[in-house]
Amino acid sequence: MCLGIPGQIIEITNPNHKLAIVDIGGVKREVNIACIVDEQHPPETCIGDWVLIHVGFAMNRINEKEAAETLQLLQEIADAQTAISS
Repeated sequence: MCLGIPGQIIEITNPNHKLAIVDIGGVKREVNIACIVDEQHPPETCIGDWVLIHVGFAMNRINEKEAAETLQLLQEIADAQTAISS
């Protein structure tokens, strides 16, 4: 099982190497977008796309609603962990 974290592509940093900056809950990271680009959807058209990130790779596109729901669930898990350790 793997955990994919939702993020939104905000900038293409290197289209040749398929690298982009993704905003993940306010934290910006460079990720590889090779798994989500092809001739019909080149890197330059990915800005604004919501994606699931796993170990530095955008694995697939998701819609904004799904991203928001997943981020909310992850926040709830983090809050529960904090409450348990307090």
